[in-house]
Amino acid sequence: MYALSWSLQNVVFQNSKDTLILLYVKPPHAIYTPLDATGRIDDPETPGYLFSSDISAAIEKYSQEVADCVLEKSKKLCKDLQNVKVETRVESGDPRDVICEMSQKLGAHLLIMGSHGYGVVKRAFLGSVSNYCSQNVKCPVLIVKKPKPSAGIY
Repeated sequence: MYALSWSLQNVVFQNSKDTLILLYVKPPHAIYTPLDATGRIDDPETPGYLFSSDISAAIEKYSQEVADCVLEKSKKLCKDLQNVKVETRVESGDPRDVICEMSQKLGAHLLIMGSHGYGVVKRAFLGSVSNYCSQNVKCPVLIVKKPKPSAGIY
């Protein structure tokens, strides 16, 4: 939310005729199984987890509720924009790939992203979505870092 608030104050002009697209990417479900494509256990010594359709549906429902909540809060932040058209989109997949694909598909002129501010170790294991996107999208990328609490912004 900080990146959106910051960009509304510093980048988006209240009376422009731009379109602001708020994209929320639901990451793929972490359903682990050692089964191969034929349904056999790939490694009999490795336990696998298969979720029932009820559990998968509950996971999907929760994921959609989170997306709806985030986008609803985002739209409230944008309510004072007068001539700017605000669109929301929810997509599923690896956030890095989806953001890059959607920025290309939608013809984005600027991609504004927040940064989680992970440390070096977490970034090494998880990868940085903002870094990946900055290297792979065709439009300019603005990465908004949330200030540390000691900066007196809160």
